[in-house]
Amino acid sequence: MKALVLSGGKGTRLRPLTYTMAKQLVPVANRPVLHYVMEQIANTGIREVGVIISPDTGAMIERSLAPNPWGLDFTFIPQTAPKGLAHAVKFGRDFLQDEPFLMYLGDNLIGQDIKGFVDTFCKRQPEAMILLKAVADARMFGVAELNGDSQVKRLVEKPDNPPSNLALVGVYLFSPAIHRAIEQIEPSGRGELEITDAIQKLLDLNQTVDSFMMDAWWLDTGKKDDLLEANRVVLDDYATRDIQGHIDPASAVLGRVSLGKGAQVINSTVRGPVVIGEGTTIRDAFIGPYTSIGNYCRIETACVQHSVILSDSRVFNVERLEDSVVGRHAAVSHDKNGYRALQLMVGDDAEIKV
Repeated sequence: MKALVLSGGKGTRLRPLTYTMAKQLVPVANRPVLHYVMEQIANTGIREVGVIISPDTGAMIERSLAPNPWGLDFTFIPQTAPKGLAHAVKFGRDFLQDEPFLMYLGDNLIGQDIKGFVDTFCKRQPEAMILLKAVADARMFGVAELNGDSQVKRLVEKPDNPPSNLALVGVYLFSPAIHRAIEQIEPSGRGELEITDAIQKLLDLNQTVDSFMMDAWWLDTGKKDDLLEANRVVLDDYATRDIQGHIDPASAVLGRVSLGKGAQVINSTVRGPVVIGEGTTIRDAFIGPYTSIGNYCRIETACVQHSVILSDSRVFNVERLEDSVVGRHAAVSHDKNGYRALQLMVGDDAEIKV
C-alpha cells in the first residue's frame, strides 16, 4: 500500500501567513502540521509516500521533509492548479499505479493513531473506506449517511440539512477502483473534481464503501482560531518538560515546558504547557499556558498567553498579548503606558506598534 498526501492549495484562510509559507508548514507546538501527518503514516507501516505539491510552495515542502526522520520514500508530484481532491488523485495516478492507497490531507491534525483504520481496510477489503467524526454542526463538511452499520449509504457535500452528524475527516483509503470512478464524474459547481462525488459514484456502481469512526479530536488548521486551538490541544496532550536551555536564578519555569538549546529565560516566569525554540530569549516576561514560541525569538517586558509566535520574531513592551498568531520576522511592540490587550494575526516581516 502507498500513501498520497495533499500538500498543495493556497491556504487563503490563513493569509497573510500563507503568502510566504505553505499552510501545511504552519507550526503547531513548533512542529509543522505536515510532520504530524508523516508521523501518522509511518506508524501504519506504509513507506512509499507521494506528496502533491503546488508550483508556489513545492520547494518549501521538499526542504521541510528532506531530513526525513520517519524513513519514508517520498515522490513529489507537482499539481499545476488545485482543482479538487479527486483531481489530485488523477495527478498521482502514475505514482499510485494499481495499488490500494491511503489519502491524507496535509493540513489535518487528528489525535488518534490511524493504524487500526488501515488494518481494518486491509482485512475487509472494500473499494473505499472513509474516516468519520461526529460533529456538532455538519453543514460545513462532507457528510456520510450510513445504512445502519459501518457501510456508507450516501455522501453529501456541505448540506443545508445534513442527513447525519458524521463528517468526513480528510483521511481516506481506496482500492484502484477509485480511478475508474473519478473518470466518470464531472466538475462540481465550483469547478473542481470532488472526492465525495467519486466515492458516491462507487456507491452508484454498487461498490462497497465502508466507514471507520474516530473518537479522538480532529482539527483543521486552516484558520487562525483553528490554529490556536490545535496548538492548545497538542500542547495539552503531548507537551513534556525538557529543559535544554538556560534558566537564571531569578526565573521560574513551571510545569511542562520545553526549552530549546541555546534558549534563555531571564527574570521571567514560564508556566506550561509551553514550547520555546532554540536560541530564543525570554527576558522580564511572563509566558502563559498554551503558547508556542519559535526559534531565535526575543520576548522582552511582555506577557504572552495562548499564542503562536513563529521564528525570528520580537515581542516587547506589550502588557498582554493573547489569542494571537505572529508570523516570522515580525515585531510587535507597545510604546504607550497603560493596559491594553492585543488580539492579532500578524503576517511575516510585519511590524506593529500600538
